[in-house]
Amino acid sequence: MKILVTGAAGFIGMHTTERLLARGDEVVGLDNLNDYYDPSLKERRLARLRPHSGFRFVKLDVADRGGVERLFASEAFDRVIHLAAQAGVRYSLQNPHAYVDSNLVGFVNILEGCRHHRVAHLVYASSSSVYGGNTKMPFSEHDSVDHPVSLYAATKKANELMAHTYSHLYGLPTTGLRFFTVYGPWGRPDMALFLFTRAILEGRPIDVFNHGKMKRDFTYIDDIVEGVIRTLDRPASPDATFDPDRPDPGRSRAPYRVFNIGNHDPVDLMDFIAAIEAVLGRQAEKNFLPLQDGDVPATCADTAELDAWAGFAPATSIAEGVGRFVNWYRAYYGV
Repeated sequence: MKILVTGAAGFIGMHTTERLLARGDEVVGLDNLNDYYDPSLKERRLARLRPHSGFRFVKLDVADRGGVERLFASEAFDRVIHLAAQAGVRYSLQNPHAYVDSNLVGFVNILEGCRHHRVAHLVYASSSSVYGGNTKMPFSEHDSVDHPVSLYAATKKANELMAHTYSHLYGLPTTGLRFFTVYGPWGRPDMALFLFTRAILEGRPIDVFNHGKMKRDFTYIDDIVEGVIRTLDRPASPDATFDPDRPDPGRSRAPYRVFNIGNHDPVDLMDFIAAIEAVLGRQAEKNFLPLQDGDVPATCADTAELDAWAGFAPATSIAEGVGRFVNWYRAYYGV
């Protein structure tokens, strides 16, 4: 297939593109290479993709309506994996307009491209953050997600609503994937594992929010990619059992689905830090802080729907995943 991957120079984008190329798909990778974090890391990721004959890179911002229109008009994409977004919960408190431009304007540009050029399936990144203030664990696709606690989460919820509208009006099959705290080699420098590893190796204290009383459903990158590929290969279809008298948020008469992709095994933050310390052979100096605005104390994914649909559920252990990341980090930075 010929597949557009937006955010191809990103963490999940690079790994997903590598998997598609390895199985023989043709990939057009789009990214704006912004400086939200170190652009050189994005360039190094791209350097892994460029040698593949089936890969072409297009530097473009998804918020550029004309540019996106021209890209779709000049190509004949079979399917689209939309991963480009302004990431980060905490940054959304500082720069909300970046989230509107990338996550809302950019997303409607992608939807319009798919609509007008007969794309057979759009798979897009949603987020576990859509569960917001929910406290019932594990988080299920059948739960209401109407109480976001950050603008980032609100934009991801909006993406799901926008996708449903296009699925309903135009029959565009769309699948939203709610990623749960993704980590692994080539990860983002603003994520906890990267921040903790760097600080510990440099002998600096680490910031531990909510005084360490946090749980996260950490999900290893290879498991995320497996979920992306498997759902890409099975386009969303209408659910004949959907009952509009008792509407289920995880179902629709339109060709629309949303799935959690998480490890279904939440880990205490202090245990996560201990796993990093064990691999590094060093103890971290800890700076305990209150819960940050926009953060939630715990996440846990119910993955039954993903397993039923795609025959897969993530299962990489923290010890294994952290070990792989630290080995990559040491090699990449020569530490």
